[in-house]
Parts: sequence; C-alpha cells; structure tokens
Amino acid sequence: MRRLLWWLLVAAAMAVAAMTGSCEADLIKVGGKQGWRPDVNYTEWAMSEDFYVGDWLYFIFDKHYFTVFEVNETNYKICSEKEFITNITKGGRDVFNLTQERPYYFLSSGGYCWHGMRLAINVTSHMPPAAPAPSPSKTKSAAQKMPSISPIVLSVIILLCPLLFNFFFFFPV
Repeated sequence: MRRLLWWLLVAAAMAVAAMTGSCEADLIKVGGKQGWRPDVNYTEWAMSEDFYVGDWLYFIFDKHYFTVFEVNETNYKICSEKEFITNITKGGRDVFNLTQERPYYFLSSGGYCWHGMRLAINVTSHMPPAAPAPSPSKTKSAAQKMPSISPIVLSVIILLCPLLFNFFFFFPV
C-alpha cells in the first residue's frame, strides 16, 4: 500500500512538472531595449514578437512625461485616450496581463501617441508547436522575454510539498 501511494505521488509530481512547460507565460518588455518612449516603431517591434493569453506586457517609461492607456481600435486610430479601457500608468515600471484572445491597443496621451507611442497587438490562445532553434538574428528578441510560472501550477506544487514531506518522514519506503 505504501509503495502504491509513493508511486501515485511520484506520478502527480511528474504531471505537475509536465504542466509547467505548457502553462508558461512570458514577461515581454514593450519596445525591447528602447522601452516605452517617443520615436520608436512599435508596429515593427510587435511584428517580431508573439503574444499569447497569459503573457504580461512590461512597460518601462518616465512616469513624469508618459502614460499607458489601453484603448479601443477607434481611439487607437485617432490617438485619443478619452473613454480608455484601462489606465496602466502606475509608476513607470508597469505590467499588463493579456487575459483574452483578441486585439489589444495601447497609447500614450499628451500628444506622444502622434510621435509613435502606440502599440497594437493580436493575442492568440495557444502556442504553436515547437519550432527549430532561432537564428542568431532572432536571439536578441527572445532574450527580452522572461519565463514565469503559472499560479495554478505554483498552487499545486505548494499543496504537494506538505504531502510529500509527511509521506517520506512518517511512512518511510
């Protein structure tokens, strides 16, 4: 009976480890090394990135001059933050979670949108199958992404740790 329980716990731990890879989200620094500032071509930058549900956008900017608003497509096209969806501006090092499969639109107010501070991205729900290793030219873009762990996976791991501890210390195999 103890051996069966031990193998069940091992199987559960392996399942959690397998899920970690598929539930991965990225922290994507908007604009790469340039950050969120005027005179950056965010359309060109976004074309070299992939955005998935669960990813986080990381906006780095001078909060005394710039802002970040999520807006609808109409306001994006006319550079208007009126009737914005979300004010992301908190302190100049701000994150935004991409929670749905849909287009997202962001801009900076105060006329900076007209100087290029706007971003349109399309978020998809599933990552495509693994591709071959990136070429050296794409390595720079990949370095801007920082993997993180899903809250669900982290919760499962936290719940399993006490069970494993009790099992190994109170029921030695």
